[in-house]
Amino acid sequence: MENQQKTALITGATSGIGKELAKLFANDHYNLIIVARSQHEQENTAAELEIFGIRVQTIAKDLSDMEQARALCAEVNTPVDVLVNDAGMGVYGLFKDNDLERELSIIHLNICSLVILTKHFVKEMAVRGEGKVLNLGSVAGKLPGPWQAVYHATKAFVLSFTTAIREELKDSGITFTSLMPGATDTDFFNKAGMQNSKVVQDKEALSDPADVAKDGYNALMAGADRVISGFKNKAQVNMSNLMPDSNVAHTMYEQQKPVEQKQQQQIP
Repeated sequence: MENQQKTALITGATSGIGKELAKLFANDHYNLIIVARSQHEQENTAAELEIFGIRVQTIAKDLSDMEQARALCAEVNTPVDVLVNDAGMGVYGLFKDNDLERELSIIHLNICSLVILTKHFVKEMAVRGEGKVLNLGSVAGKLPGPWQAVYHATKAFVLSFTTAIREELKDSGITFTSLMPGATDTDFFNKAGMQNSKVVQDKEALSDPADVAKDGYNALMAGADRVISGFKNKAQVNMSNLMPDSNVAHTMYEQQKPVEQKQQQQIP
């Protein structure tokens, strides 16, 4: 019960890995501030989490809007002991064909809002001399990703950024951890329009979000700098480290391209 008075703020907390992380914090008696776009989904999630006997505050914000990200910082008047930047999105397709505004929204959410929230709450943590930050990266951050070029690039930023500020603040009492899952069984692929991608077709190959969240939570509490969730994903990253980036990009192109396209190309 030592964490009874501590508070974790989690973005993207109403589904997938974010929701599973919220359950883990709640089980350890952290009070929660959960942030997502849908007030209705937040209320349902809060009702599930409150059975752990904790306080749950809900704040509805679209963090792809920079003004709403700044407003979130101003609205939180409780000391945040743990910041979890989980909210993120992608879009599937060739870069030349994808809608520019949607890709800019991905950059705003996956990068800009993460920087805004991290800067605000880390400044407060630094004054207190303690705190924890968990940033949702991805193995995508280590792998150039055709068919998801912008998403993969944003996750490369998250990994580099988190590693750099961890070094800057290594004596501050604040820890920074990157959670790097691979393809996970969440609504991400549906929202990104990836249902026709080869990587999504093999449901058995997708990680369980509860397992991913547990890996991330344990790494965060241990103060680890990063964790790649899942043996297969660790192996993929290790293999990519031995290959030229151009070869890695080609491999990812083949893994992520539409199933229909592959079948059509095999027709004589």
